[in-house]
Amino acid sequence: MMSSDADSQLFSEARAWAGMDPDPATSASLAELLSQAEAGTPSALQQLKDSFSGTLQFGTAGLRAPLGPGPNRMNRVVVRRAAAGFANFLTQAVEEASPGTRPRAVVGFDARYNSDIFAQETAAIFTAAGIETLLMPAALPTPLLAYAVRALECDGGVMVTASHNPPQDNGYKVYLGRHAVEEGGRGAQIVAPYDALIAAEIDRVPALDSIILAQDGWGVLEAGIVSDYEAAIAALAKADLFPARDLKIVLTPLHGVGGDTAVAVLKAAGFSDVTVVSEQSQPDPDFPTVSFPNPEEPGALDLALAAAVQADADIVLANDPDADRAAVAAKDPDTGAWRMLRGDEVGALLGAHVVARLSAPTGETHDGVFASSVVSSRLLSRIAAAAGYAHEETLTGFKWISRVPGLVYGYEEALGYCVAPDLVRDKDGISAALLIAELAAAAKADGKTIFDTLDELYLVHGLHASDQLSIRVADLGLLNAMMNRLRVSPPESFGGSAVESFIDLAEGSDKLPPTDGLLYLTRDLSRVIIRPSGTEPKLKCYLEVIQSVGSAAELPAARAAARAALDRVLGDVREALGL
Repeated sequence: MMSSDADSQLFSEARAWAGMDPDPATSASLAELLSQAEAGTPSALQQLKDSFSGTLQFGTAGLRAPLGPGPNRMNRVVVRRAAAGFANFLTQAVEEASPGTRPRAVVGFDARYNSDIFAQETAAIFTAAGIETLLMPAALPTPLLAYAVRALECDGGVMVTASHNPPQDNGYKVYLGRHAVEEGGRGAQIVAPYDALIAAEIDRVPALDSIILAQDGWGVLEAGIVSDYEAAIAALAKADLFPARDLKIVLTPLHGVGGDTAVAVLKAAGFSDVTVVSEQSQPDPDFPTVSFPNPEEPGALDLALAAAVQADADIVLANDPDADRAAVAAKDPDTGAWRMLRGDEVGALLGAHVVARLSAPTGETHDGVFASSVVSSRLLSRIAAAAGYAHEETLTGFKWISRVPGLVYGYEEALGYCVAPDLVRDKDGISAALLIAELAAAAKADGKTIFDTLDELYLVHGLHASDQLSIRVADLGLLNAMMNRLRVSPPESFGGSAVESFIDLAEGSDKLPPTDGLLYLTRDLSRVIIRPSGTEPKLKCYLEVIQSVGSAAELPAARAAARAALDRVLGDVREALGL
């Protein structure tokens, strides 16, 4: 079969890659793919084109992509270049900040395919570059890596994980600390301009065979780092203020690496009645019982909910595969059915609980700031203000939330919660699960459920109801087309309420750096935010309506009115997007 000049160039690049690839598995798979493409198999040619369509870009989320050969995939070639570039950045940053100081870094990994190999080769490259390198002792949660960056006073950290992405993916998440970043960002994920500076160093890395890997010399941390984290997190529980521990918990780590750590923390804090979903208890990179290993996805918690019914549990707690997120489910007293709480509902519950923990027993407020992302519910700001605390709104992502000065609690609606920023300056699904258990047990001791606690917040601050619309696309160009459509022809109303405020977040403001997103606020305080996802090929639309509630008797009607309002807004969003 005749091939075009472009195809010939592609085949030549693929052969060159296969020849230098240090991984025999990806080299062999590339050779097979190349053979099929050269034979004219359309699917193989398309896959080959995608694998070599460009270089995987390093950004504030680090790297994340499907595993496979080629510069647009996660593999040992891409990881070696990333490690060498990050090592150069760290060395220069530490020398500039503290001349003569040897940089120190810690490297962690989850249980996905190749995570351990990527981590070990990163440790070897860091060591060869003169960095004191500490490798985590096993596949462990992302929050434990973030904890180690601060606890061990490291200048940098790498976590090899794709979090809640599909099984075929892996990723490379970067943290900065000690001498390498400003005070507020120590132990947090990178933000601009650090992403661009690291990316530039990666681009400067010469040929692959010039990257030196040490044969030894890095340290492997003792298991004590795990017990240190568990003890520090378990100590967050305040038995003197919230002594109740009568709570029957069903827990699932969704085939991830957080199960043992979460159980150990809960039991150390006094929550002994914990049942782990057996089918999902052990790390498994294939995630065989779920179609998508994300607690937010439909069906992900089916086994946990079935176990909760069988055990007559009080609550279900779930972590995503790297345990930086937490999900909660409980039996809704209105319907009698188990349901998962929205991230905004849990965010409000934890926010109110943190307020109670800070103010008890004197009732006095203290210094501290509450924070949530711009797409999260406005309820937290009302809870904080009523208690005398400041609240800040940030861009999406914990790399921004964790940097808020004076932070005492932060969350984002995508099931991310930071309840102990002094320990983990990132979202932490394990510490969040502990405080959720604490507040749920306290509610049960008072004869209530967590839904009753939510209703109490609504009676004071108004019923805040939220929903989302996610539109997954195959062509990223469609995202730009939809955003441009909205900028050229902005909607005049949502849900029958006129748009009073329209903000193009790409223009930035005194409070928020520029980001690709559009915010609409209507006369009745309904809010719509539309933005492209930062980690997946989809457009995300965030909706929130607020209903005033005068008494508990009005709550059922207010819930129905809020749902109807959300449906009307949702219909208008679909129309505005041309769906």
